Amino acid sequence: MKMVFRWFGAGNDTVSLEQIRQIPGVEGIVWALHDVPAGDEWPMEKILEVKRAADAAGLHIKVVESVNIHEDIKLGLPSRDRWIANYKRTIEKLAQVGVEVICYNFMPVFDWLRTDLGRLMDDGSTALFYEAARVRDIDPAELVREIESDSTLTMPGWEPERLKALSSLFEAYRGVTEDDLFEHAKYFLDEIIPVAEQHGIRMAIHPDDPPWPIFGLPRIITSQDNLRRFLALHDSPANGVTLCSGSLGANPANDIPAMVREFADRIPFCHIRNVRVYDNGDFIETSHRTQDGTVDIAGIVQAYHDVGFTGYARPDHGRHLWAEQVRPGYGLYDRAMGIMYLWGLWDALERQRGPLARGLAGAAGHAEPPLRRERPAAVAASEAAAAGEAAPAGREEARP
Repeated sequence: MKMVFRWFGAGNDTVSLEQIRQIPGVEGIVWALHDVPAGDEWPMEKILEVKRAADAAGLHIKVVESVNIHEDIKLGLPSRDRWIANYKRTIEKLAQVGVEVICYNFMPVFDWLRTDLGRLMDDGSTALFYEAARVRDIDPAELVREIESDSTLTMPGWEPERLKALSSLFEAYRGVTEDDLFEHAKYFLDEIIPVAEQHGIRMAIHPDDPPWPIFGLPRIITSQDNLRRFLALHDSPANGVTLCSGSLGANPANDIPAMVREFADRIPFCHIRNVRVYDNGDFIETSHRTQDGTVDIAGIVQAYHDVGFTGYARPDHGRHLWAEQVRPGYGLYDRAMGIMYLWGLWDALERQRGPLARGLAGAAGHAEPPLRRERPAAVAASEAAAAGEAAPAGREEARP
């Protein structure tokens, strides 16, 4: 298992690359160009800006989340070929900078849905919350206004150009069924997967969040059966899954460890997170600790270990802790603690197979404690340049 951490870019994230590189075991960032409208070809210079910043921090950029799909593709409109051509060129560019996995989704209109971005929990932290009755009763436009007003940072999957056309999009999807969506997905895959294969990239579909229809819109990546059907649309190792335990776990009927075992060779990337589901259909996102939610996180990690998973993993949404002002779900503290919980489970499983040979040997190989290091000037310069700021002069004081 190779650990990565989502980063939204300089000037668009409260978490810095310097902080990410200090989380044990994190090798790279999961990134995207969030200012590029869905469907547009990604500019190479913007791609290289991210690469330069990550390289300076000693982090790779092998996982992209997400290259979003234009609604015309999901709707199966004649104009989809134009947007698919852009997608192909973006794949080619990403391959040039070493990208190995592209996460994406096929959700109509909304990439994810919550009714509260900061529901107060018993311990004083806050978390993303979904209230089933409210989704049944509320006007989607009203919910969009509430969500947009809750954050000054970009919200992944809530692109302004899409949301401005909300009424027309709902009208366009009127009468579109799940079977139609599968058919449109097959057209997209048949065009895209050969390009991905040629360039050594694996496409990884993200499950619908939540995994059921909302506001009358169809959803197709919702269950083990539907994942099986989707992967069969274009049978190739390049047609894979971003297995998200939080999205799928909102439906207690989903057996996620079973999915890990069945689709092991088609999971290049996974999200591991926990939710607590209530009897009325509400759910709230919790810490990653197994006992705090209703998702069997320990069983999921066990399944990944059993199948010898060597793909990329990241902690997904976390709670908001200790007055941290963050993009909803994407603070530093709870996700970093989540990583350490996942590593703890993984290390325990490794120990069951024998001594932690690699880790213990590595530790024994240190003749003396590692030196405290200054923050590399290149990291500060790259982040500042990407944010359009002047690089700090001189050297920063070494930090413990």
